[in-house]
Amino acid sequence: MKNKSLYISSLSMLLLMAACADEQIAEFKVEKPANIEQYEYLNAYDALKTYVDRTANPNFKLGIALGANDFVAGGQVHSLAISNFDEMTAGNEMKYASCVSDDGTMNFYNVTNFVNEAKAAGMTIYGHTLGWHSQQNIKYLNSLIADKEVVGDGSVTNKYAYQSDFEDGNPIGGWGNNSTLEVVNEGPDGSKCLKMTNPSVVNPWEAQAAIDLPFEGGQVYYLSFKVKGSVEGSMGASFQHSADYGGRGDFPSMNITTDWTEVLVSTTAQDGADRFLFNYGAYAGSIYIDDLAIYYESNAGEVAIPVSVIEDDYSSGTPIGGWGGHTSSVVDGVCVVENPSESQSWEKQLCYEVTTPFTNGTVYFLRLKIKGTKESSIGVGFQNPNGYIGCGDFPALQVTTDWKEVTISTACTGEGATRLLFNIGAYVGTLYFDDVCLYYEKSANAIPLTPEEKKDTLTWAMDNWITGMMKACEGYVTVWEAVNEAISGTDKDNDGYYDLQSATRGTVSAEDAVNNFYWQDYLGDEGYVQTVVGLARKRFEENRGNTSALKLFINDYNLESDWDDNKKLKSLIHWIERWESDGITKIDGIGSQMHISCYEDPATQESKKNHIVKMLELLKESGKLVKISELDMGYVDKEGKSVKTEDLTFEQHQEMAELYKFVVSKYLEIIPVEQQYGITQWCATDSPAESGWRAGEPVGLWDLNYNRKPAYGGFADGLKGAE
Repeated sequence: MKNKSLYISSLSMLLLMAACADEQIAEFKVEKPANIEQYEYLNAYDALKTYVDRTANPNFKLGIALGANDFVAGGQVHSLAISNFDEMTAGNEMKYASCVSDDGTMNFYNVTNFVNEAKAAGMTIYGHTLGWHSQQNIKYLNSLIADKEVVGDGSVTNKYAYQSDFEDGNPIGGWGNNSTLEVVNEGPDGSKCLKMTNPSVVNPWEAQAAIDLPFEGGQVYYLSFKVKGSVEGSMGASFQHSADYGGRGDFPSMNITTDWTEVLVSTTAQDGADRFLFNYGAYAGSIYIDDLAIYYESNAGEVAIPVSVIEDDYSSGTPIGGWGGHTSSVVDGVCVVENPSESQSWEKQLCYEVTTPFTNGTVYFLRLKIKGTKESSIGVGFQNPNGYIGCGDFPALQVTTDWKEVTISTACTGEGATRLLFNIGAYVGTLYFDDVCLYYEKSANAIPLTPEEKKDTLTWAMDNWITGMMKACEGYVTVWEAVNEAISGTDKDNDGYYDLQSATRGTVSAEDAVNNFYWQDYLGDEGYVQTVVGLARKRFEENRGNTSALKLFINDYNLESDWDDNKKLKSLIHWIERWESDGITKIDGIGSQMHISCYEDPATQESKKNHIVKMLELLKESGKLVKISELDMGYVDKEGKSVKTEDLTFEQHQEMAELYKFVVSKYLEIIPVEQQYGITQWCATDSPAESGWRAGEPVGLWDLNYNRKPAYGGFADGLKGAE
């Protein structure tokens, strides 16, 4: 399963098969492929599981991987499975990310349905998988071990999202019904205030004043201001998601009199709120507003500290970069930008570009000193340069003819944004910039959990997960992949064995470190597997499980590798000895994935076969149960290139059939009866061209039209021990 989602895309194609007359064991007849008489011999084969010698190999289980929901749906997926196989492995439905949501709640509905249907069909299930680093709900798990907040002193202070007394002369924006917004000298004490004038009664939302800012979903916001009107009436206020104009929280209706009064109302902002609105279309006349504030309450002990992303005081002598026909230079430590002619605002841009993308959903603050040769405003926003996608706009940056320090903020609203853009095309004149700083705020009240606290928390999370899964299965699933793919391909400590995969010790790629969750980094090299195994046994027994039937496997890939002389398997056996050294932990079996290829080059193929034999011999010597857990096969030509299904010759199909026969027969020959668990075929059909797993390769026992392939015959021959 290296680097793949366990969505078995080839198996999903089973749904394309014709309907079956009943849901009992189906008889699969094979039509001879047109013009290919060589394949006719495959019609003589029976269902695969009939070739297992149950007397000689009484414990052997022949398995298939499939979509659990496809099996539950019935039809040909159901019939194919019960006709040819003893056991099933669910592709995705029994994995952590499929059952655990972002808030930690668990849903085992699909698991329960799968178990019930398997029980009714008399088929066993191989539980896949309890412990793994991939397909985990990373958001939830990281939230469990995030820095904890220090409680404030209990007093409350106001945190302002927006505040204005309009003394700067700048109104807020708005639209609709020929309404106007302006700043006038008609405030309560003759000071400046906002005047909103609506000429006629329309729907409330048809005349609006707007403030675009990110608001936190779930937060209670207070709206306070002084107000009077030219006539008595009322108006509304609300939050909105600007992209779809959807409501994100309404304030109570507010009465307006002809005298100045103070208003204080509140509401809870919903997720996605990024715009505040006054809705005054139903009020015909002028509304005067002063001392406008939108705020929330916070513990006085909370402290936020800025984390700078961009800082530029131009002391380097380098101006802001950009394009579009303007000129930029640094004069006396100030960036001077001259735009001689007007254009669309985005046709001339100043740009700061970062290597690490801005974080989607994070609120960023832009603080800078700015002036110009005329009063106006310019736009500022984030952009993903791949497709020039806008990822969040700041409120308009106001420019006056005097130096002014301005701070504006917005949330980054997209992935991959690496540009901070100033759109200056519509500003004709000279702009002066200094002390530019883009930053986000981080709580100074947060302190990291200790390693022991993280271990305790994640042990609880693992227990919660395993308990939920065992309850859902009610003891029916007796064989489990306890831990999957724990071993890396790196020996950092030079002890002769590969280390465990780890995001903190450099044994995985930077991409994997971000996208996966490595439990062993928190539970410990020994503690990880010991914890999973111990919890699995305990919770299985508590949920009506027959403890004598419970078997726990460790599963991994590249155990048959020839390039390191089976070092990964030797390392896994070494680690199993370490995990079991506590005298409590018991691991019953080893699963080998075996996503292999048939090689056209004879020398390469011989080396691969020799190391498959070595793998089986090492597994035999381990004394553990042995399962080939995910067998499938591609084809590699003499140039080392994977051959697509459509280009495979009949002779190459036959070579693959012989290799299937070799693998299956060698398993039955080398692995003692008492150590045999069985073999699971990973892909029923060849992989479609658009698949996420070995796309377009001949990995199945059936082709995409569900004709048996020579691989089917080779597999059957291996099971029956044919010469």
